[in-house]
Amino acid sequence: MFSSRARITAIGSYVPERVLTNADLEKMVETNDEWIVKRSGIKQRRIAQEGEFTSDISYQAVVNLMERYNKSVEDVDMILVCSMTPDFKTPSVASLVQAKLGIKNTGAIDINAACAGFTYGLHVANGLITAGLHKKILVIGAETLSRITDFEDRTTCILFGDGGGAVLVEYDEVQPSFISSHLVSEGEGGKKLYSTHLSSSMNGEDLVHTGKLVQSGRDVYKWAVTTVPKGMERLTELAGTSLEEVQWFVPHSANLRMIESICERSGFPIDQTLYSLVNYGNTSAATIPLSLDIGVKEGKLRTGDKVLLYGFGGGLTQAGLLINWTL
Repeated sequence: MFSSRARITAIGSYVPERVLTNADLEKMVETNDEWIVKRSGIKQRRIAQEGEFTSDISYQAVVNLMERYNKSVEDVDMILVCSMTPDFKTPSVASLVQAKLGIKNTGAIDINAACAGFTYGLHVANGLITAGLHKKILVIGAETLSRITDFEDRTTCILFGDGGGAVLVEYDEVQPSFISSHLVSEGEGGKKLYSTHLSSSMNGEDLVHTGKLVQSGRDVYKWAVTTVPKGMERLTELAGTSLEEVQWFVPHSANLRMIESICERSGFPIDQTLYSLVNYGNTSAATIPLSLDIGVKEGKLRTGDKVLLYGFGGGLTQAGLLINWTL
């Protein structure tokens, strides 16, 4: 791992006002609060209002970041938005955020790595800054998954919600954040979690062509709890450290039972794990920044802590980062 010159200097988040509780879902599909909590740990989720899209959520997360850390974004030279639910096919969400923020001289691109999106975005930002190509980058993870959720499918509609988080990554060779990274993709498993678009087949197999999220929950669960602990071990090996020296684990908040299994298999304490699913559900690329911000607001994350971030999901993709918490 080459030496990083990039530092995370601020964080912000935003979730829509509308709350969808488990009791609300009981009126929509055959389910109940006890069943949902037992299988997922989720109690409620946020749902975007009509006319509220991923670019709006992204913008509000950046506004929250600026207000809390007294940061200006006028000199940001790259915007990376990590999302699988863009407002449009084109222009990108990043371009829309650029316009909303009024930043005149910046690159703007979207990254779609599904639930691993935010960690991929941080990895790219670290590379761009460390290479000397950019100095100040906004990395945003935001989703409006409610718009591609099938609310007649009781196995998936209980899981997903909307929200977003943003961090500012700046050049800093004295106190960099990034220690090691580990990225994996298994595209042959893409049919286990997908939402169709132009094509209605994948790897020669027909898909359910509804445009909604389709998931083989059991297969995704088995894949994640088997492979993520190995990735966590690889991250610490690359950094020349061990899991015992990591203060916080921040996985993708897909499902609490999945996180518990990953912790059990890796030997990492569940009480040193940050997740956002209880009140926000699975927000794909937004779960990790939302979880980090919960840790900040609750006073858990402290300067100097080693934090292991691990995104995993549709693709099938994984991206893990070991970072020093530098806020």
